[in-house]
Amino acid sequence: MDLGLSGRRALICGGSKGLGFAAAQALAREGVDLVLVSRTAEALEQAARQIVDETGVKVTTVAADLSLADAPATVLAACPDPDILVCNPGVRQTPDDFRTLSRADWDFWMEAHYFGPLELIRAIVPSMCERKFGRVVNISVSNIKFPQVNFAHSHSARVGLAGAIASMVRELVPHNVVINSVLPGFIDTDALRTNLHAHAKRGNTTYEAIVADRIKMTPANRFAAPSECGDLIAYLCSAQIGFMTGQNIVIDGGVYQGLF
Repeated sequence: MDLGLSGRRALICGGSKGLGFAAAQALAREGVDLVLVSRTAEALEQAARQIVDETGVKVTTVAADLSLADAPATVLAACPDPDILVCNPGVRQTPDDFRTLSRADWDFWMEAHYFGPLELIRAIVPSMCERKFGRVVNISVSNIKFPQVNFAHSHSARVGLAGAIASMVRELVPHNVVINSVLPGFIDTDALRTNLHAHAKRGNTTYEAIVADRIKMTPANRFAAPSECGDLIAYLCSAQIGFMTGQNIVIDGGVYQGLF
């Protein structure tokens, strides 16, 4: 299927690795020029070279830490009017007891998983509305559908963003601007492997045992390849998706059992 995106421009946060890079690859194969954002310049340049070699699209890189309050302004200066925005907070969530977290801790997670993406969305959608085309995909986590113990700090920020998006979308969709969220479960990325190693250490068990346990709890009986999520994100950016907005789409191999 031709997604109707050739010649468009995408701003992809966390674009050097993992799901952000998978989304960048999928969009580049559709002829989309890219602006990749990540904290590490070296990883960005490596990702850019790989995508250019594979697809020939134009790729620009911006090294910025989007968990910092002034970072969105830096990113927007480099790419003020993209056709596509992929919000992908690059801060790995870690478990913590809500009773011991300071106000500064809560503020950190709100900045990373709520205010950072929100500021980009608020700044970018007006020009999308003027051009009568805009696609925003927010990468969250499947666990916001069934919040986990010791993740109140991260989940609250992500759920808050989901609520803000749900309120915005009805004003934007008449202008062919849509926002949808992808809620991944176990995707085989560096971030997942780092998380599982940490779980193994906290649980005084082996990494292999943790992996086997997580695969056992997944009806698909495997972890997903990053490309599976990247291809979904690309479709959510397509010309064909203009009648779908405000949705939270779980991609987790059947773990989540709810209807809604």
